[in-house]
Amino acid sequence: MTNSIVVLIEMRNVFLTARLTRSARAIVKTLLIAIATVTFYFTSDLALPQAAAAYPFWAQQTYPETPREPTGRIVCANCHLAAKPTEVEVPQSVLPDTVFKAVVKIPYDTSLQQVGADGSKAGLNVGAVLMLPEGFKIAPEDRISEELKEEVGDTYFQPYSEEKDNVVIVGPLPGEQYQEIVFPILSPNPATDKNIHFGKYSVHVGGNRGRGQVYPTGEKSNNTVYNASATGTISKIAKEEDGDGNVKYVVSIQSESGEVVTETIPLGPELIVSEGQAVKSGDALTSNPNVGGFGQIDAEIVLQDSSRVQWMIAFIALVMLAQVMLVLKKKQVEKVQAAEMNF
Repeated sequence: MTNSIVVLIEMRNVFLTARLTRSARAIVKTLLIAIATVTFYFTSDLALPQAAAAYPFWAQQTYPETPREPTGRIVCANCHLAAKPTEVEVPQSVLPDTVFKAVVKIPYDTSLQQVGADGSKAGLNVGAVLMLPEGFKIAPEDRISEELKEEVGDTYFQPYSEEKDNVVIVGPLPGEQYQEIVFPILSPNPATDKNIHFGKYSVHVGGNRGRGQVYPTGEKSNNTVYNASATGTISKIAKEEDGDGNVKYVVSIQSESGEVVTETIPLGPELIVSEGQAVKSGDALTSNPNVGGFGQIDAEIVLQDSSRVQWMIAFIALVMLAQVMLVLKKKQVEKVQAAEMNF
């Protein structure tokens, strides 16, 4: 009996030792993964710094296939909720293998200032996405005329992805200088690319000014309205500062049941409520600081066959010649009839 107890104790010790070993291994594995993740995060930012983690960067990361949803809406509208006008100018028709320009206009009042990420006031930035038909792309520099280069300026055009060079994005750019963005476009040539055909094609354009109201993660930015999530009375409004030095407001709402609900509001939107005020669920706690917005528009362009134009010109000339000959023949007949009557 005593021997059995000793054996059981030894087995228990072995089991505990193995369990501790597995736990230690799991802890070490977790730590190694965390260290590798942090190391990759910082080294990737140093190796490939992202100067502006803003539109259209988020659209590329969140929607890698295409910036246009099946409904026809461009995905920038998911974060930039306000609707603003956007205009585009493209030729009605273009010839193959020629360079033309598309002008995207993003109008807004340049005296307006938006709320920055730190709550300070700043000028609005603009950005645009141009979805061209298959085969159309940004013209290479050696094909762009000097006059067109002056209109384009220092604008940097970025393909939406490696597979879609016909979808071009620009921005963010200072809105005071780029309310009109000129895109130098090279049309395809069906003679060299059998996948391209003559005909009418659609062009989709999106233009944005200002920061968005929602991040791609679903969180609100400080450039939007904050609402109460519960009905009750505002018991306290506190101003706090986090470890990064960012200031925020914490609004405490006491419901009728006595439960306290807190709403965290970043610096930027102005509070329009005060302590002791009764609010309902969904009521605005702040003003709306957004002065920007997004708009999209569609256009059409015809890839024209030059031979068709030549045949059309020849047909028009033939019709005009036939009409002239008909008039001359009629005059001749009238003269003959007049002569016969005099005779």
